[in-house]
Amino acid sequence: MEYDVTIGIEIHCQLKTNTKMFSGAPTSFGRKANTCVNEIDLGHPGTLPEVNKEAVRKAVMACTALNLTIDPLVKFDRKNYYYSDLPKGFQITQQFHPIGRNGYVEIDTKSGKKKIRINRIHMEEDTAKQFHLTKFSLLDFNRAGTPLVEIVSEPDMHSGEEAEAYVEALRQTLYYIGVSDCKMEEGSMRCDTNVSISPKGSGVLGTKCEIKNINSISHVGKAVDYEIKRQKELLENGEKVIQQTRRFDEKTGTTIAMRSKESNVDYKFFPEPNIFPIRLSDEWIKDIQDHMPELPEARKERYSKEYGLSAHDIAILISNKEMSEYFEEVMKFTKNAKIACNWLLSDVSAWLNANEKTIETCELKPEMLAKLVGMIEDGKISNAQAKQVVDEMMHGEDPEAVAEKKGLKQMSDTGAIEAMVKEALDENPQAIEDFKNGKGKALGFLMGQVMKKSKGQANGGIVNKLIKEELQKRIGE
Repeated sequence: MEYDVTIGIEIHCQLKTNTKMFSGAPTSFGRKANTCVNEIDLGHPGTLPEVNKEAVRKAVMACTALNLTIDPLVKFDRKNYYYSDLPKGFQITQQFHPIGRNGYVEIDTKSGKKKIRINRIHMEEDTAKQFHLTKFSLLDFNRAGTPLVEIVSEPDMHSGEEAEAYVEALRQTLYYIGVSDCKMEEGSMRCDTNVSISPKGSGVLGTKCEIKNINSISHVGKAVDYEIKRQKELLENGEKVIQQTRRFDEKTGTTIAMRSKESNVDYKFFPEPNIFPIRLSDEWIKDIQDHMPELPEARKERYSKEYGLSAHDIAILISNKEMSEYFEEVMKFTKNAKIACNWLLSDVSAWLNANEKTIETCELKPEMLAKLVGMIEDGKISNAQAKQVVDEMMHGEDPEAVAEKKGLKQMSDTGAIEAMVKEALDENPQAIEDFKNGKGKALGFLMGQVMKKSKGQANGGIVNKLIKEELQKRIGE
């Protein structure tokens, strides 16, 4: 039987601010447990929350980048529940008055561009972090009160691939505009995915299962695909899908039941009494929107028009913001975008991976990479020779000085190369005959012979041209 698959995603994304959503305690990752928390975060009697203006600014940026309509009247609500990671016994959120509604993001699919609608974005505070051990649990309140936006999609996705593309599009956008560092492995971006299936064309939604806290983009696709398969097998065996909260086990590639959901919890929401409504001025919102950083999609279009790069190269460059910005710096010193991009994505990236470095932590200066590009472009050094320069360059050395030190100077003297070409042809008459009979490998063989004679220093383009010319002369004879 065929099925319709329906997927909706909720993403919690920590905002990149210096202090908490409603207190002056610092936000941080990896600091000693319970050192970045104060009385407000812990809900001590007599303490009052104060809204973080920078968090609101970043929420406006997120709404703008994701095409949502912004509500200038900021109101907060109280979500009441007691749990060990919520010391106040309630969470301050925006249940009834989200800061943004009705947006969308475009994703790339096999069938082309697809628009995924976003129902809402609302601000709230994060909870503490729990560590469950064998006989007891530990709590770190450093995360409690960290500013969050929750981004709720419409159920517009129908495969693991689409779900993965949606999360990546959001991650890329929010990271590029500086709203969040979006480090899923550190928990600053967490993904809850709802999956349901129903008989094709029935028009009725199936029973949904929620997969909580998926911590990488590749796991989103894997978790969704497994869950679709699991639900199909249940239905085809005559069993029912039970509404559950599940988690993804990355070791087994399966989803595992955590708890059943019989009905929705009544959180007894009511307006947060300690925060009066705040009206954002039109001028303030407009100023934020007028100074938005370049979005990934705009950068993709610019790289295509301005630099003539392939869609494949652009996608790889854009996926790494730091690499993309480094490329921009390189382009201040050269006009050959294709060679610069090729070196960045191949030899430079390979070196970074092998040495466990990033483009920010290596010593390769943009102007030095541009200099290498110029040396290749001017025929001073071949690609093969340039590869021998990379290691020293990555430690901050000048490519020209390294090439000189290693004796890596490309030979472009046509007279000297022509003499070697004639010598190679004289020594290999069979290769001339093979070329005459249409065997293309003969040209490559002769190229290799000349390069040997020049100790790899002859300009490959010149060698190729002179061999062809000499072959034509001899065949004509």
